[in-house]
Amino acid sequence: MACSRRIFFRLIGAASLAGGASAWRIAFASEAAVVIAPPALDEPVSAATAHEETAVFAGGCFWGVQGVFQHVRGVSKAVSGYAGGERDTAHYETVSGGETGHAEAVQVTFDPARVTYGQLLQVYFSVIHDPTELNRQGPDSGTQYRSAVFPMTDMQRRVAQGYIAQLEKAHAFRAPIVTKTETFKAFYPAEFYHQNYLTLHPNSAYIAFNDMPKVANLKRLFPNLYRDKPVLVEAAR
Repeated sequence: MACSRRIFFRLIGAASLAGGASAWRIAFASEAAVVIAPPALDEPVSAATAHEETAVFAGGCFWGVQGVFQHVRGVSKAVSGYAGGERDTAHYETVSGGETGHAEAVQVTFDPARVTYGQLLQVYFSVIHDPTELNRQGPDSGTQYRSAVFPMTDMQRRVAQGYIAQLEKAHAFRAPIVTKTETFKAFYPAEFYHQNYLTLHPNSAYIAFNDMPKVANLKRLFPNLYRDKPVLVEAAR
């Protein structure tokens, strides 16, 4: 499906004309956070071996995924972009067609001495998206909105796969987890107008309804990881 966000905005407008804000709040439901245990297996990190690390996550519209990770302590950069497809199709209008193999994704740069890969996964599964929805999140549908993790190392793959198995065994969600660990090929940053979208447009109907509650849930469920001031992507010079 072409960009579902446009459809969301049109439906919001129609619902508002029919019955105000309450009408569209009834029509749509934002994903609720789920309290889950941390991963039993995590990357081993010590002060002596700490280094800058990157991870790539896909979990629906990258506006919200980026916005939440930008509020996580220890994250130095979170960039919206595309992963899973080829360089020549890594453009928003093309990816929106759902046939490029790309997922809207976010590349997270972090200090594992301050926040581990496992903790990022816990935030991802708990707060950022619903890992039981196949090829959709909220009002957005299509393979470009799939739930996927793109491990950058063998250890990241072990931690991600182990955590999915752990959550499944614990029946942490009401339905099976559909999140896939996909082979990382490359990450392509999205157009700059997509960067920092949550911070720049907090009162947008889409952001206010779908994504701001995720930031609030991060603060509520992970107070030790939450930081009030987000780390933003700077324009290229």
